[in-house]
Amino acid sequence: MDEALLNKRLSKQAKHEARLSHQGEGIFKLERFRFVSIDKLAKKGLKLCFLWERAHRNIFDIQVVEQEWPLANLPPSFDGFRLLQLSDLHLDIHPDLAPAIARAVRKCPHDAMLITGDYRNTTNKDQEPSMALMPQILEATQAPCYGVLGNHDFIQKVERLERYGLRILLNESTAIERSGEQLWIAGVDDPHFYQTHDFAAAREGIPADACSVLLCHSPEPHAEAAQYGFTLMLSGHTHGGQICLPGGRHLVCSSKGLPRRFVRGRWESGGMPGYTSPGTGSSGVAARLNCPPEITVHILRSAN
Repeated sequence: MDEALLNKRLSKQAKHEARLSHQGEGIFKLERFRFVSIDKLAKKGLKLCFLWERAHRNIFDIQVVEQEWPLANLPPSFDGFRLLQLSDLHLDIHPDLAPAIARAVRKCPHDAMLITGDYRNTTNKDQEPSMALMPQILEATQAPCYGVLGNHDFIQKVERLERYGLRILLNESTAIERSGEQLWIAGVDDPHFYQTHDFAAAREGIPADACSVLLCHSPEPHAEAAQYGFTLMLSGHTHGGQICLPGGRHLVCSSKGLPRRFVRGRWESGGMPGYTSPGTGSSGVAARLNCPPEITVHILRSAN
């Protein structure tokens, strides 16, 4: 990562850890005040509506969703290649969550695993509980693993995650090789709170005509990403709303001003297709309603 961006991230981390800054936007700005907790209010509301038990059970009902992507510049040897995406794990929200995710990963055929950020629930407390649970997830696969950091993640965890076998892409890229051909995986740092993403640096070194999959924690900078010619963009962060109305319509979104079509599922921006995962874990409150947790398997197809 560029030194200036690294210093920017470290400065924001220090201020946030000292509670001198807050990540909330929109309704979540209320959490700037110590006497307000959106998470506690959400839990109390679910209990008053007699929905808590159901919503809490839902965090373990992990769905496997397959998405096929016809890509014009996909090398023939990668036709049918399966990218398993996890996002927004927030493992420390419940001790039984990591084993549940690991079981789901083991049952799901894939060729590479991608994690689009947010490994812990809290944003300024001890990251040890979530880090201690990560090996359960990474040991559930024999495939190569790549990830990026989210707004809940401090950069100090990178060394440990990589020691566990997860390659963290900090505004950089790497190639997966098969039969002499390459599929490029690029990743940028968190664009939401830290705003230390650098698409130019992540794109550097990728041949102009190569097939590239971009990992970006939040879909917020989709328009900027499209200008750099990435083939496919995968994101998370929004949790799909997490607590939704029947039919999946979200009540609140953690990304202020993000158009509804980018909050969950498939979308397109500037000719670049993309996908926003509703999340594999749960954030803030250990509950989901009308928005099940998801493991997404992206199946790459040659458009030719």
